[in-house]
Amino acid sequence: MANEITLRKSLSLYQVVYMGLAWMTPMIYFSIYGIAYENAHGMLTQAYLLAFIAIFFTAYSYGVMSKVFPTSGSAYTYTKKSIHPYLGFLVGWVLLLDYFFSPIIACLTFGIYLHAQFPSIPAYVWIIGLNIILGLINIIGIKFSANISKLFVWIQIIFIAVFCFFLFRNLSGVGGIHPLQPFLQTDVPFSTILAGASIICFSFLGFDTVTTMAEETVNSEKTIPRAIMIIIITASILYLVPSLLTQLVYPHLTFVNIDAAGFELVKMVGGAALSAVFLTVLILAIFTQGLSSVTSVSRLLFVLGRDNVLPKRVFAFLHPKFNTPVINIVIVSFVSLLALVISLDNAVKFVNFGALSAFFFVNVSVIAQKYIKGRQRSPKQTILYLVLPLLGAGFIGYLLSLLDKDALWMGLTWLLIGVVYHLIQKRAAQTKDAAVTMRATRSTPLN
Repeated sequence: MANEITLRKSLSLYQVVYMGLAWMTPMIYFSIYGIAYENAHGMLTQAYLLAFIAIFFTAYSYGVMSKVFPTSGSAYTYTKKSIHPYLGFLVGWVLLLDYFFSPIIACLTFGIYLHAQFPSIPAYVWIIGLNIILGLINIIGIKFSANISKLFVWIQIIFIAVFCFFLFRNLSGVGGIHPLQPFLQTDVPFSTILAGASIICFSFLGFDTVTTMAEETVNSEKTIPRAIMIIIITASILYLVPSLLTQLVYPHLTFVNIDAAGFELVKMVGGAALSAVFLTVLILAIFTQGLSSVTSVSRLLFVLGRDNVLPKRVFAFLHPKFNTPVINIVIVSFVSLLALVISLDNAVKFVNFGALSAFFFVNVSVIAQKYIKGRQRSPKQTILYLVLPLLGAGFIGYLLSLLDKDALWMGLTWLLIGVVYHLIQKRAAQTKDAAVTMRATRSTPLN
């Protein structure tokens, strides 16, 4: 009997961290700067701190569940095994929105920025080219992807460090400022800062994708929870330090174009030279985000195929040489061509609905698995497995309520398609079983 081909365990702790940070994209700090600044009325330091606290609870829940179920299904597996298989299917189906549309966003923004830099080359050339490159790198293997992510993540970190250096140098020319002044300002209502935090929370999306790599990670029960916390803490530092320094040096800012506020800020801080480097680093960041996104969605499709939620012969196939889900990677590459026709706004709405829905049910899964099923209810366990997940679920539920009607309608429509698909699949399975039973009955000899 031939040996079963399985995902190869090769990723170390820091390779997983780099993949997660690549998906999260530290440079997103600049991409959403204008929108976040406007919504938080300039109180970005406080807003980022609140966002970190809010996301920390969900990150903790992911860590708990990745220890219990060290497999590659992420929120789908956690919900399926902790609560109910059908609810797990629905969560996995909704999670596909987040994972499928992330590489679409990467391809779309890649095309937009490079077309802006080289107007003579159409955006679709960059989009198609990036799709092919991302697919090929992912087919070769996840370790190769992790090594590329490591390089480009460090480029982003170095750029942010240089940006902070310029800010610190500018700070020396501003006298009489207390270093904690941004935390002490009370002019802006807390509700406004909280609204800013709800936008900024999306900067942290992506830490969860490392759970899809559990079966390719060495000692995943310990490695994945550690990686999640390292990713969240690292991202928080990369967001909080520049926001604090910016708020100290420039307590009041105005922008010509709110969508390009990050670029305007970089030019204000470091001049034309730093702003030129900024565009290059941002393009590299988009590339690594796309690379990690394709990795994550292809692994989620693999688990859904292995569980027969999707056709097993197609989605559970692994290449005998590379041990990667080649068919899934090709499918993701074709779906990512939607970047040629879809708007960035709609793609982001799909991602937000899928990610936040999954986050909510991961928090609930901790309560179901540990507090209800496991009956772990000592005072300490009550805090760990009831109070903290409830706080996480509550905040994520609040963020879901802030999504606009278009996002909710699109998300619910996708969910309805999933319900119909599940009914068709279930009926087909029942028909197949009935046919097998009938053949068996006919072949049974009469006494």
